[in-house]
Amino acid sequence: MTVAAVAASVDTPPEAPQQDAAVARPRRRARGLLGLPWGLYLAIAVVSLAVLWALIPGVFAPGDPLTGTPADKLLPPSAAHPFGTDTLGRDLFGRVVHGAVHSLSGALIAVTVGLALGTILGAVAGAIGGVVDDILMRVVDVLLAIPGLLLSLSVIILLGFGTVNAAIAVGLGSVAAFARLMRSEVARVRRSEYVEAAYGSGGTFFTVLRRHVLPNSLTPIVALAALQFGTAILAISTLGFLGYGAPPPTPEWGLLIAEGRNYIATAWWLTALPGLVVVVVVLSANRISHRIGRNPR
Repeated sequence: MTVAAVAASVDTPPEAPQQDAAVARPRRRARGLLGLPWGLYLAIAVVSLAVLWALIPGVFAPGDPLTGTPADKLLPPSAAHPFGTDTLGRDLFGRVVHGAVHSLSGALIAVTVGLALGTILGAVAGAIGGVVDDILMRVVDVLLAIPGLLLSLSVIILLGFGTVNAAIAVGLGSVAAFARLMRSEVARVRRSEYVEAAYGSGGTFFTVLRRHVLPNSLTPIVALAALQFGTAILAISTLGFLGYGAPPPTPEWGLLIAEGRNYIATAWWLTALPGLVVVVVVLSANRISHRIGRNPR
């Protein structure tokens, strides 16, 4: 074997990895251009569609969700009725679309109530500390000791039935989680060096709290609020299924599932398809919230 052949045999193996690296580099670049996993794009699309249902339901289902044709009752899913019809001949897809506003607005109210009250309690406990912290945290411990559904039912009994009252009840059940997280974040930020420097520079308690402590404590709270949104949808649908939410004939998602449970053997779509919508929307919301939680900043 000549010297040239030996040199060629030695130089050939390193060229293959270089070629593989050259091929793999555009692939990594293409994945980088996408930025997010495909599953997250799908979750965003599902939640966006549900929000559009709530904002402009007439575009997706122009008919009246409260009236139907008795001759068309209990029709299976078809091109004319994608989700079939119910016992009164009402288009089930239209009722699911028009019911999005009740479930999503209720979840938004619940998250707002829990976020507002929990943030205030946690901020006061973490900022003041001492006896105030002990008292507020014991109240939070009591709330955490009560199951969320039981607490929501107790609040609904006091406030009365309805989507708004159910949303407030669910929101009150999430106050403890927001308060615990906010208190721990405020206590952590208060011990930071830049907060001590702000005090050393002559900053007052409320000035440092407003400019430094609170803004740097809210990021995990926002991630928790996104996580609680999907949980609130499921909780409000559960209360509607139990009969504590919107009254009939309101097309609320949980109520739709409850109305079809007596016909599940003969008309499975009345329960299965609204339930599938709830599951898909909740899973999509949770997928988005987990992404926010991993990259909160």
